[in-house]
Amino acid sequence: MGFIDSYKRLEKLCGEILNDERKVSAYIDEMKNTPRGSYLVTGWDADLKKLKHYRWVRNQIVHEPGCTEENMCRPEDALWLDNFYSRIMNQSDPLALYYKAAASYPQQKIRSNYGDTSKGYTLNQKDISQRGKETLGRLACALAAFFIIIILILIISQVYLFS
Repeated sequence: MGFIDSYKRLEKLCGEILNDERKVSAYIDEMKNTPRGSYLVTGWDADLKKLKHYRWVRNQIVHEPGCTEENMCRPEDALWLDNFYSRIMNQSDPLALYYKAAASYPQQKIRSNYGDTSKGYTLNQKDISQRGKETLGRLACALAAFFIIIILILIISQVYLFS
């Protein structure tokens, strides 16, 4: 199968699974708008980069004079698109893997770095306060040990002065 045929097949599938007429562009947008996708899914950024590149190649072939599949593509480009199509069908594509990973951590909420409580990852407030208590406890022990050592030094120096 050639590049354009592979792209069309992927495009049709993306439109169907996302129920969006923007098809591959909708898949790309979904990836771009998915918080922490690259954190939870290995290869996320590489897949997103390839999809964007192949969308650009497709647009060049379709809209630019002189741009053809022969001078814009290599055989491995069509193979990558076919492989990505198979990954979607097997639910091993980036979005499917992301949703599986996010679902496997029901205790942790996915939250963004911008404070939106519906996206991204944040630490549990209970964990933060517990860590603070542990740090404060260690600091108190260190200060107590320091003062005990100072007092012992003063006592020993007084003993030597009066002997």
